[in-house]
Amino acid sequence: MPTKTAKSRAAKAAPARKPAPKATAKKAAPARKPAAKSDPLARLREVCFSLPEVTEKEAWGEATFRVKEKMFAMVSNNHHNDGIVAVWCKAPLGMQELLIDADPERFYKPPYVGPNGWIGVRLDRKVDWEELHGLLAEAWRMTAPKKMLPLLDA
Repeated sequence: MPTKTAKSRAAKAAPARKPAPKATAKKAAPARKPAAKSDPLARLREVCFSLPEVTEKEAWGEATFRVKEKMFAMVSNNHHNDGIVAVWCKAPLGMQELLIDADPERFYKPPYVGPNGWIGVRLDRKVDWEELHGLLAEAWRMTAPKKMLPLLDA
């Protein structure tokens, strides 16, 4: 008959085995839900990725959106502590002034790219997502190679 000491040595030498986990059926991945209204950057990504062949690349510490490596939009998240969450995007000649004059609470001339006609669209205010989609589609159209333009209309 083994002694108490022999039993305790055997218990220390061979750790107790855990029972094998029970087999469970794997659940299918849930369908992708639309971004929450309270997360404008996630919603912005949805809008940008709805355009053909868009890629996202971080530059200057912010997300930028590109087609064929050419940037058409970028996020501005409290740039130099200005307190603004926005997207800057290319705009056709004259559009910047038109939008800013119509609604200076939502649109502004962004630093650096503003002199080139880009428009700042605030995401920290009420956003008209259909209007923003149109602006981003136009920015995409201005940036994409001409042979890609039919993809936007498809």
